[in-house]
Amino acid sequence: MSMMKAAVFVEPGRIEITDKPIPDIGPNDALIRITTTTICGTDVHILKGEYPVAPGLTVGHEPVGIIEKLGSNVEGYTEGQRVIAGAICPSFTSYACQDGCSAQDGGSHSHGYKPMGGWRFGNTIDGTQAEYVRVPDAQANLTPVPDGLTDEQVLMCPDIMSTGFAGAEAANIRIGDTVAVFAQGPIGLCATAGAKLRGAGLIIVVDGVDKRLQMSRQLGADVTLNFNEVDVIDEIMKITGGRGVDASIEALGLQSTFEAALRVLKPGGTLSSLGVYSGDLTIPLGAFCAGLGDHKIVTSLCPGGKERMRRLMQIISSGRIDLGPMVTHQFALDSIVDAYDLFAHQRDGVLKVAIKP
Repeated sequence: MSMMKAAVFVEPGRIEITDKPIPDIGPNDALIRITTTTICGTDVHILKGEYPVAPGLTVGHEPVGIIEKLGSNVEGYTEGQRVIAGAICPSFTSYACQDGCSAQDGGSHSHGYKPMGGWRFGNTIDGTQAEYVRVPDAQANLTPVPDGLTDEQVLMCPDIMSTGFAGAEAANIRIGDTVAVFAQGPIGLCATAGAKLRGAGLIIVVDGVDKRLQMSRQLGADVTLNFNEVDVIDEIMKITGGRGVDASIEALGLQSTFEAALRVLKPGGTLSSLGVYSGDLTIPLGAFCAGLGDHKIVTSLCPGGKERMRRLMQIISSGRIDLGPMVTHQFALDSIVDAYDLFAHQRDGVLKVAIKP
């Protein structure tokens, strides 16, 4: 039996490299040899035990690689082709998919808060922080990488770019809108870029790290606020002449950022929440206008599928956005424990790490 190296969840606080069999594939699957993957904030939640997965599961959900083997039913692709697949890999046969919500493919309330559907890599099946990964429903989920684009340029597409853009899309941003984005980690930065592409007239971003605020200006922010230096809510209300913002995007998953995003909304505004929360949220009565503010609170999970990935790579190919600079560090797969330590503790100006098997 052929073996490969993989990063597996052992117990809270421990993700380790181990040897596992190279996955077998079925007729609708593809086997991808990973050339580059990365670590996501959700993986850190898994590492800390804040999001439960089975011990022994290979983690990671952001694949860039080369088709090693195709299932007998998968048409239109060739072995040796460079591809990506979304972090969310829906079947497009479930009720949720056919009702227009492919990210929730197969989801069920019986599983509590855990979205069991389209998010399969590193959640319900072995993930991408390995030398090989099995892509289920490959016909629906594999997207060829355009010639001329590097792994690093497309590495954000499977999750971070798709999720951040979904936050801007769900916020229903119109041309000329004022938008506030809370947190400028990788997802928040992509939400900022998405707000610009949607036509926002003024983008205000909030973070506590100056390097991230600098990066946000490159991606479309007009005003950057460091929460260590100013009262962010007061400042945003001053900037908007007391009107509040048309839309706010929460990209961290904390009570404090969620609440601030709600407090700066105009009457009738939209709070678009992207954060993964690890505890109950409280909605303050005043900020919520006792339920009378015509506010909308919307949540998004990363859209997947080959057409979503094709569209995202088209944005990169066209030069409208360059997310390559977000990849600040590179590690070999063998050194992934060190990469987790760096990323989880946000040292050395890290934004995203490229993991190379």
